[in-house]
Amino acid sequence: MPKSPRVVLASFGPDQFATLHSTCEQAGFVPVSYAYSRSKRPRQRSSPNSGRIVGEVLNAIPPGMDLLLPGSADGLATALSGYCPDLVVVYGFSWKLPETVLRLPRYGVINVHTSLLPRYRGPAPVLWAIRNGDADMGVTIHRMDGEFDTGNIIVQRGGIPLDDDITQESLSARINPVIGDLLSIALERVATGFPGTPQDDSEASYAGFMEPGFSHVDWSHTARDIHNQVRTFRHMGSGRGPLGQIDGRWVKILRTSTTRAEGIRVDCADGPLWVTEFVPAEPPATDGPTPR
Repeated sequence: MPKSPRVVLASFGPDQFATLHSTCEQAGFVPVSYAYSRSKRPRQRSSPNSGRIVGEVLNAIPPGMDLLLPGSADGLATALSGYCPDLVVVYGFSWKLPETVLRLPRYGVINVHTSLLPRYRGPAPVLWAIRNGDADMGVTIHRMDGEFDTGNIIVQRGGIPLDDDITQESLSARINPVIGDLLSIALERVATGFPGTPQDDSEASYAGFMEPGFSHVDWSHTARDIHNQVRTFRHMGSGRGPLGQIDGRWVKILRTSTTRAEGIRVDCADGPLWVTEFVPAEPPATDGPTPR
Protein backbone atom coordinates (compact mmCIF):
# COMPACT_ATOMS: atom_id res chain seq x y z
CA MET A 1 0.00 0.00 0.00
CA PRO A 2 1.55 3.37 -1.03
CA LYS A 3 2.49 5.78 1.73
CA SER A 4 0.53 8.99 2.13
CA PRO A 5 2.40 12.02 0.75
CA ARG A 6 4.19 14.10 3.37
CA VAL A 7 3.56 17.85 3.38
CA VAL A 8 5.16 20.81 5.17
CA LEU A 9 2.91 23.83 5.77
CA ALA A 10 4.35 27.36 5.74
CA SER A 11 1.99 30.10 6.89
CA PHE A 12 1.45 33.08 9.20
CA GLY A 13 -1.14 32.35 11.88
CA PRO A 14 -3.09 29.65 13.74
CA ASP A 15 -6.27 29.93 11.65
CA GLN A 16 -4.32 29.71 8.41
CA PHE A 17 -2.29 26.70 9.58
CA ALA A 18 -5.51 25.00 10.73
CA THR A 19 -7.18 25.50 7.33
CA LEU A 20 -4.19 24.10 5.46
CA HIS A 21 -3.74 21.22 7.91
CA SER A 22 -7.33 19.97 7.87
CA THR A 23 -7.59 20.26 4.08
CA CYS A 24 -4.38 18.33 3.52
CA GLU A 25 -5.45 15.56 5.90
CA GLN A 26 -8.82 15.23 4.19
CA ALA A 27 -7.02 14.91 0.84
CA GLY A 28 -4.78 12.10 2.14
CA PHE A 29 -1.65 14.20 2.69
CA VAL A 30 0.14 13.98 6.03
CA PRO A 31 1.35 17.28 7.56
CA VAL A 32 4.77 16.65 9.13
CA SER A 33 5.87 20.16 10.11
CA TYR A 34 4.87 23.82 10.19
CA ALA A 35 7.16 26.72 9.20
CA TYR A 36 6.71 30.36 10.20
CA SER A 37 8.74 33.28 8.83
CA ARG A 38 9.57 35.31 11.92
CA SER A 39 11.06 38.15 9.84
CA LYS A 40 10.08 39.83 6.58
CA ARG A 41 13.34 38.78 4.97
CA PRO A 42 15.89 36.05 5.73
CA ARG A 43 18.67 37.01 8.16
CA GLN A 44 16.77 40.03 9.49
CA ARG A 45 15.65 40.72 13.03
CA SER A 46 12.37 39.14 14.04
CA SER A 47 9.27 41.21 13.31
CA PRO A 48 7.83 43.03 16.36
CA ASN A 49 4.69 40.87 16.53
CA SER A 50 6.36 37.54 15.74
CA GLY A 51 6.63 36.49 19.39
CA ARG A 52 2.89 36.95 19.93
CA ILE A 53 2.02 35.04 16.76
CA VAL A 54 4.38 32.19 17.59
CA GLY A 55 2.68 31.88 20.96
CA GLU A 56 -0.74 31.73 19.30
CA VAL A 57 0.45 29.07 16.86
CA LEU A 58 1.97 27.00 19.68
CA ASN A 59 -1.30 27.11 21.60
CA ALA A 60 -3.17 25.75 18.59
CA ILE A 61 -0.64 23.40 16.98
CA PRO A 62 -1.52 19.65 17.04
CA PRO A 63 0.40 17.59 19.63
CA GLY A 64 3.68 16.25 18.29
CA MET A 65 3.83 18.67 15.33
CA ASP A 66 7.14 20.49 14.87
CA LEU A 67 7.24 24.26 14.34
CA LEU A 68 10.19 25.64 12.37
CA LEU A 69 11.31 29.24 12.96
CA PRO A 70 14.09 29.61 10.39
CA GLY A 71 16.48 32.53 10.46
CA SER A 72 17.90 31.98 6.98
CA ALA A 73 16.88 30.42 3.68
CA ASP A 74 19.76 27.94 3.91
CA GLY A 75 18.62 26.92 7.37
CA LEU A 76 15.07 26.43 6.09
CA ALA A 77 16.29 24.22 3.24
CA THR A 78 18.40 22.11 5.59
CA ALA A 79 15.54 21.69 8.07
CA LEU A 80 13.01 20.78 5.40
CA SER A 81 15.28 18.13 3.90
CA GLY A 82 15.11 16.24 7.17
CA TYR A 83 11.34 15.87 6.84
CA CYS A 84 11.56 14.43 3.29
CA PRO A 85 8.45 16.34 2.16
CA ASP A 86 6.60 15.34 -0.98
CA LEU A 87 4.96 18.78 -1.11
CA VAL A 88 5.26 22.18 0.56
CA VAL A 89 2.12 24.31 0.83
CA VAL A 90 2.68 28.03 1.42
CA TYR A 91 0.15 30.65 2.50
CA GLY A 92 1.51 34.01 3.61
CA PHE A 93 5.15 33.03 4.14
CA SER A 94 7.12 36.26 3.70
CA TRP A 95 10.31 35.00 2.06
CA LYS A 96 11.20 34.28 -1.54
CA LEU A 97 12.09 30.58 -1.40
CA PRO A 98 15.44 29.51 -2.89
CA GLU A 99 15.86 26.81 -5.52
CA THR A 100 17.12 24.43 -2.84
CA VAL A 101 13.65 24.51 -1.30
CA LEU A 102 11.67 24.61 -4.55
CA ARG A 103 13.45 21.51 -5.91
CA LEU A 104 13.20 19.51 -2.69
CA PRO A 105 9.62 18.08 -2.78
CA ARG A 106 8.72 15.68 -5.58
CA TYR A 107 5.39 17.50 -6.10
CA GLY A 108 7.03 20.91 -5.81
CA VAL A 109 5.92 23.92 -3.78
CA ILE A 110 2.48 25.50 -4.17
CA ASN A 111 1.30 28.85 -2.86
CA VAL A 112 -2.08 30.27 -1.80
CA HIS A 113 -2.33 33.88 -2.99
CA THR A 114 -5.29 36.12 -2.16
CA SER A 115 -5.90 37.66 -5.57
CA LEU A 116 -6.81 36.60 -9.06
CA LEU A 117 -3.29 36.32 -10.44
CA PRO A 118 -1.62 37.78 -12.37
CA ARG A 119 -3.35 40.80 -10.80
CA TYR A 120 -1.89 42.00 -7.50
CA ARG A 121 1.30 39.99 -7.34
CA GLY A 122 3.26 40.76 -4.20
CA PRO A 123 2.89 40.84 -0.41
CA ALA A 124 -0.24 43.00 0.02
CA PRO A 125 -2.92 41.99 -2.51
CA VAL A 126 -5.91 42.42 -0.18
CA LEU A 127 -4.77 45.86 0.99
CA TRP A 128 -4.46 47.07 -2.58
CA ALA A 129 -7.85 45.64 -3.52
CA ILE A 130 -9.41 47.62 -0.65
CA ARG A 131 -7.36 50.73 -1.43
CA ASN A 132 -8.49 50.62 -5.07
CA GLY A 133 -12.12 50.18 -4.06
CA ASP A 134 -12.53 46.75 -5.65
CA ALA A 135 -15.97 45.26 -5.05
CA ASP A 136 -14.57 41.76 -4.70
CA MET A 137 -11.36 39.72 -4.67
CA GLY A 138 -10.16 36.24 -5.54
CA VAL A 139 -7.91 33.41 -4.45
CA THR A 140 -5.32 31.66 -6.60
CA ILE A 141 -3.26 28.54 -5.90
CA HIS A 142 -0.19 28.38 -8.09
CA ARG A 143 3.14 26.62 -8.39
CA MET A 144 6.02 28.57 -6.91
CA ASP A 145 9.06 29.46 -8.99
CA GLY A 146 12.03 31.75 -8.42
CA GLU A 147 9.99 34.98 -8.44
CA PHE A 148 7.06 36.25 -6.38
CA ASP A 149 3.66 34.96 -7.53
CA THR A 150 4.64 34.27 -11.13
CA GLY A 151 4.31 30.47 -11.28
CA ASN A 152 1.74 28.45 -13.21
CA ILE A 153 -1.84 28.66 -11.95
CA ILE A 154 -3.35 25.42 -10.63
CA VAL A 155 -6.79 26.72 -9.66
CA GLN A 156 -8.41 30.07 -8.85
CA ARG A 157 -11.77 31.59 -7.97
CA GLY A 158 -13.03 35.16 -7.86
CA GLY A 159 -16.18 36.91 -6.71
CA ILE A 160 -15.40 37.07 -2.97
CA PRO A 161 -17.13 40.28 -1.76
CA LEU A 162 -15.17 43.03 -0.03
CA ASP A 163 -17.65 44.70 2.30
CA ASP A 164 -17.38 48.41 3.00
CA ASP A 165 -16.45 47.69 6.63
CA ILE A 166 -14.02 44.84 5.99
CA THR A 167 -11.86 43.53 8.82
CA GLN A 168 -9.28 40.77 8.97
CA GLU A 169 -11.66 38.64 11.02
CA SER A 170 -14.66 39.04 8.72
CA LEU A 171 -12.59 38.43 5.60
CA SER A 172 -10.88 35.35 7.06
CA ALA A 173 -14.27 33.85 7.86
CA ARG A 174 -15.23 34.39 4.23
CA ILE A 175 -12.09 33.26 2.43
CA ASN A 176 -10.94 30.33 4.60
CA PRO A 177 -13.67 28.01 3.24
CA VAL A 178 -12.76 29.09 -0.31
CA ILE A 179 -9.10 28.35 0.35
CA GLY A 180 -10.04 24.92 1.69
CA ASP A 181 -12.12 24.14 -1.42
CA LEU A 182 -9.43 25.32 -3.83
CA LEU A 183 -6.62 23.58 -1.96
CA SER A 184 -8.52 20.28 -2.17
CA ILE A 185 -8.66 20.68 -5.94
CA ALA A 186 -5.01 21.75 -6.13
CA LEU A 187 -3.79 18.76 -4.09
CA GLU A 188 -5.62 16.36 -6.37
CA ARG A 189 -4.13 18.04 -9.43
CA VAL A 190 -0.52 18.21 -8.21
CA ALA A 191 -0.66 14.54 -7.23
CA THR A 192 -1.38 13.72 -10.89
CA GLY A 193 1.50 15.90 -12.11
CA PHE A 194 -0.64 18.75 -13.44
CA PRO A 195 1.84 21.49 -14.42
CA GLY A 196 -0.62 24.38 -14.19
CA THR A 197 -1.44 27.14 -16.66
CA PRO A 198 1.13 29.89 -17.37
CA GLN A 199 0.18 33.39 -16.29
CA ASP A 200 -0.33 36.21 -18.77
CA ASP A 201 2.39 38.65 -17.74
CA SER A 202 0.78 41.43 -19.79
CA GLU A 203 -2.10 41.44 -17.29
CA ALA A 204 0.15 41.57 -14.20
CA SER A 205 0.12 44.25 -11.52
CA TYR A 206 2.11 44.51 -8.30
CA ALA A 207 0.77 44.93 -4.75
CA GLY A 208 3.66 46.07 -2.59
CA PHE A 209 3.64 47.39 0.95
CA MET A 210 1.96 50.75 1.50
CA GLU A 211 4.28 53.74 0.99
CA PRO A 212 5.03 55.97 4.02
CA GLY A 213 2.93 58.84 2.68
CA PHE A 214 -0.16 56.63 2.71
CA SER A 215 -0.29 57.03 6.49
CA HIS A 216 -1.32 60.70 6.08
CA VAL A 217 -4.68 61.92 4.78
CA ASP A 218 -4.60 64.57 2.07
CA TRP A 219 -8.03 66.21 1.89
CA SER A 220 -7.33 67.38 -1.67
CA HIS A 221 -7.88 63.79 -2.81
CA THR A 222 -11.35 62.47 -3.65
CA ALA A 223 -13.75 61.45 -0.88
CA ARG A 224 -13.83 57.87 -2.16
CA ASP A 225 -10.03 57.58 -2.23
CA ILE A 226 -9.75 58.83 1.34
CA HIS A 227 -12.58 56.54 2.45
CA ASN A 228 -10.75 53.58 0.93
CA GLN A 229 -7.52 54.74 2.60
CA VAL A 230 -9.26 54.57 5.98
CA ARG A 231 -10.82 51.18 5.10
CA THR A 232 -7.35 49.85 4.24
CA PHE A 233 -5.97 50.82 7.65
CA ARG A 234 -9.04 49.43 9.39
CA HIS A 235 -8.40 46.10 7.71
CA MET A 236 -4.80 46.14 8.96
CA GLY A 237 -6.06 45.91 12.52
CA SER A 238 -8.30 47.34 15.21
CA GLY A 239 -7.41 50.92 16.15
CA ARG A 240 -5.39 51.51 12.98
CA GLY A 241 -5.98 54.64 10.92
CA PRO A 242 -4.18 57.30 8.90
CA LEU A 243 -3.36 60.68 10.42
CA GLY A 244 -5.26 63.75 9.33
CA GLN A 245 -5.86 67.29 10.46
CA ILE A 246 -9.40 68.44 11.27
CA ASP A 247 -10.06 72.00 12.44
CA GLY A 248 -6.36 72.37 13.23
CA ARG A 249 -6.20 69.19 15.33
CA TRP A 250 -4.23 66.09 14.44
CA VAL A 251 -6.33 62.93 14.73
CA LYS A 252 -6.16 59.28 13.81
CA ILE A 253 -9.09 58.63 11.49
CA LEU A 254 -10.70 55.26 12.24
CA ARG A 255 -13.91 55.33 10.21
CA THR A 256 -15.53 57.47 7.52
CA SER A 257 -18.69 57.57 5.44
CA THR A 258 -19.22 58.78 1.88
CA THR A 259 -22.89 59.42 2.66
CA ARG A 260 -24.29 61.82 5.26
CA ALA A 261 -23.70 60.40 8.73
CA GLU A 262 -23.24 61.55 12.30
CA GLY A 263 -19.75 62.97 12.53
CA ILE A 264 -17.56 65.76 11.18
CA ARG A 265 -18.04 66.82 7.57
CA VAL A 266 -14.83 67.50 5.64
CA ASP A 267 -14.77 68.82 2.08
CA CYS A 268 -12.58 66.78 -0.25
CA ALA A 269 -11.64 67.33 -3.89
CA ASP A 270 -14.99 66.19 -5.29
CA GLY A 271 -17.36 66.57 -2.35
CA PRO A 272 -17.87 65.87 1.34
CA LEU A 273 -16.72 62.99 3.52
CA TRP A 274 -18.00 62.38 7.03
CA VAL A 275 -15.44 61.36 9.67
CA THR A 276 -17.50 59.21 12.02
CA GLU A 277 -14.80 57.85 14.34
CA PHE A 278 -11.42 59.28 15.31
CA VAL A 279 -9.06 59.66 18.25
CA PRO A 280 -6.58 62.44 19.10
CA ALA A 281 -3.07 61.94 17.76
CA GLU A 282 0.34 63.52 17.92
CA PRO A 283 1.53 65.40 14.83
CA PRO A 284 3.50 63.19 12.43
CA ALA A 285 7.23 63.06 13.02
CA THR A 286 7.98 63.69 9.35
CA ASP A 287 6.39 66.10 6.91
CA GLY A 288 3.48 64.59 5.04
CA PRO A 289 0.85 66.07 2.76
CA THR A 290 -0.54 69.30 4.19
CA PRO A 291 -4.26 68.75 4.86
CA ARG A 292 -6.70 71.63 4.51
